[in-house]
Amino acid sequence: MLISVLKTCFLTRLRSGFPDYGREKRHIARTLPAVLLMASGLTVLANAQVNGAGQVPYLGWTSWDQQTMQNGFLTQANIQAQSDALQASGLEAHGFRFINIDSGWQGSFDSYGRPIPNSTTFPDIKALIDHIHANGQLAGIYWIPGVEYPAVAANSPILGTPYHIDDILQVPYTRGNAFGSTGPNPYHYKIDFTKPGAQAYINSVVDLFASWGIDFIKLDGVTPGSYVDNLSIDNRPDVAAWSQAIAQSGRKIWLTISWALDKDYLSTWQQYANARRIDADVQCEGNCATITDWAMMSWRFYDMVGWEDAAGPTVGWNDLDALDVINSTTSGLNEDERRTAVTLWSMANAPLYLGGDLTTLDPFGSQLLTNDEVLAVDQSGHPAQQVLGGDTPVWVSRVGRNTEYVSVSNLNAFPAPVFIPWRMLGFGTAVSVHDLWSHRDLNAGGLGFQALLPGHGSRLLRVIGFGQVTPEPTAQTYEATDAILTGTAKLVTCTACAGGEEDGYLGVGAGNNATFNDVEAPHDGTYYMQVNSMTSGPRSLLFRVNDNPWTTLNVGGGSFALPSGTTVPIPLQAGSNTIEFGNPTSYPPGLDDFIISVDGRAPRPFSTTYEAENAAFSGTVSSSYCEYCSGASKAGNIGGGSADYLTFTNVTVPATGTYQMEIDYLTSGPRSYTITVNDGSPIQLNLNGSSFSLPTSTVIPVELTAGANTIQFGNPTGYAPALDRIVIAPPPGPTELSAAITGKSGGGGNETWTVTLSNNSGLPDSGAQITNVALTQIGGSLPCIAQTTATVPLAVGSIAPGGNKSVAVPLEFNACPADARFDVELVFSANSGTSVGTLVRSGISP
Repeated sequence: MLISVLKTCFLTRLRSGFPDYGREKRHIARTLPAVLLMASGLTVLANAQVNGAGQVPYLGWTSWDQQTMQNGFLTQANIQAQSDALQASGLEAHGFRFINIDSGWQGSFDSYGRPIPNSTTFPDIKALIDHIHANGQLAGIYWIPGVEYPAVAANSPILGTPYHIDDILQVPYTRGNAFGSTGPNPYHYKIDFTKPGAQAYINSVVDLFASWGIDFIKLDGVTPGSYVDNLSIDNRPDVAAWSQAIAQSGRKIWLTISWALDKDYLSTWQQYANARRIDADVQCEGNCATITDWAMMSWRFYDMVGWEDAAGPTVGWNDLDALDVINSTTSGLNEDERRTAVTLWSMANAPLYLGGDLTTLDPFGSQLLTNDEVLAVDQSGHPAQQVLGGDTPVWVSRVGRNTEYVSVSNLNAFPAPVFIPWRMLGFGTAVSVHDLWSHRDLNAGGLGFQALLPGHGSRLLRVIGFGQVTPEPTAQTYEATDAILTGTAKLVTCTACAGGEEDGYLGVGAGNNATFNDVEAPHDGTYYMQVNSMTSGPRSLLFRVNDNPWTTLNVGGGSFALPSGTTVPIPLQAGSNTIEFGNPTSYPPGLDDFIISVDGRAPRPFSTTYEAENAAFSGTVSSSYCEYCSGASKAGNIGGGSADYLTFTNVTVPATGTYQMEIDYLTSGPRSYTITVNDGSPIQLNLNGSSFSLPTSTVIPVELTAGANTIQFGNPTGYAPALDRIVIAPPPGPTELSAAITGKSGGGGNETWTVTLSNNSGLPDSGAQITNVALTQIGGSLPCIAQTTATVPLAVGSIAPGGNKSVAVPLEFNACPADARFDVELVFSANSGTSVGTLVRSGISP
């Protein structure tokens, strides 16, 4: 079967280059012409949910994720084993029922040109589907638009008609989906649905699937989308035909179309499919050692913004791809990240279909997936809207007059405080706040919800509010035409934009910018800025206020023609301000306009990001495109010599002290940084990873002085990892869960520290654990490496109110002199991330 191989190769090829993503794309027709539908003999469906199959998002499992990890996985025996594992897991009782067979099942075609299974790997697909049904489950299958070459070469007759395959193909021959080759021999041939017999052929394929008992079809490689965001292929008639074929089959069959669909044609996708994949594959597919990772999964936060208004019970659902939370070993996500993934998917009302081997479901995965309060969010029929973006995005789902589901997430790797004012949710006050992950009722008093989130962690709440909010003063809007454009930047027609034009051709050079002067603020303060922009896929818009350092605004979306907005806090001074937009090293989105609130009461950002590609380079260091990096670029070729380094020259903090420094890096295999802060003693940081295209994170404590600091990354004796960015933040303040180092033992380079966690609240802390242990050398006659040898998270257990519990933390001090001193940071949590704390100590000796 060729599709599985083509699918993987196609995605890898696209990701390896520096795609333009259609900088010159213009707004074009968004609806399939009615005349074409009529000519095709297709009926316009009154209900977008084909055969009533998609009134709520489905829950289940897909084979593709495990296929990317295990060659030869896709067999009848393995699918049957996964069905049995799902039944044994207890997840069926919580709604997980679909077993979906992805690309690679097909082996040949029958005498009517219809795909049939590989007889070796799937000797009896009807028996397999019967087994799935006997387990109380539903069965799904994968296919693609068009006709593959073997059926074309055979010119098979179309069942029940006088026509043959060649009678329904578009002439001259052209590719029928995104996997097809260009030229006269595309392998995947396009169907012309104005020709008699075309709809009958699709009907016959769906009827065959229905005869096996299929309940779900994934139609892949659909365009516009699938990295072909134009009408050169145009699978809109195919989607309509498959929908019509399902309707005539007499069987309730869910239809999902894939992948990275173009939102310009949303009306067609909503009318004829139950769900549409809105972004690229979440799987690494060889670009990392696990199924997915944080970089791949978390970009859904950005992509969702452009589609948040597109889903619902009558128009279908936004599909975020598989939910890889079965375990932390193969998924590539730690426990906090897995909880965040389920939170985002649920708030989006996305289908929840699991990836990976169900026989390896761990207790934490089972806990996540059997939380009926969280699953109710996914099934609520009220997809969330983002009300705040940036590093701690807030999403709100309004499910009743005064009731809202609210999620807040931390996209940085260190703990961060968050505050959500009730007025942001439209309430004067809250009368009830319930945490859906910990099942706890929280204090509803005060002006809003505040908490400390673990790195890459989330909170999910049900809030009942009361009272009205005093209307905000009128916000100020600045349109694209208000900007001073420099370099390649220019105004481009944009039908859907506020002023009919966008600031286009920004970025890819330090001088290609849009500058807005006279941005007025009534007083010094932190204001909310809503930025409306257009992109399809990941891009990064950088902005700076009054010549201060650049701030990164990572964005995603599904259209270069339809604006979507995200809101971030920015500091403004009283009077006139200047805001500049661009991206010195990569492609930003098109800019429609931005809107500034006028109250200046927003919380100040907790952290500051410094992009590596905008640092000062020395020697061989250079920047390059990086699709899933912050800023859409990375700095590489670091190290290999004493002159090959990069320097952040203006890392500014308000006071002298110990700070958290997140380092987002890229490497495949072990590499090391030599880091110096303000020309101090070098810090040796050994790292490992499995990808030069997907960043991962580590957090270390660093000593900084008030004002501007210099931080240098290099490696004089070997190659260093590529660097995406650093993020600087102070350690958070004290919380009700605290820690202390209460004992030390051992010697000879190996020590055990006793760490005691204390519960200072009036409620029990369950599932307490230490999630990060970081040591940074700050002094000593020789450089050395200190690290824990424990696997984190390190379980501590439950702690009674007012009680404490201790755990042994093994540490290795490799070749450390007696006078070595270290900054130490411990991060710990309990109650499903509801209780979080940090311990930072400076000048600790082994």
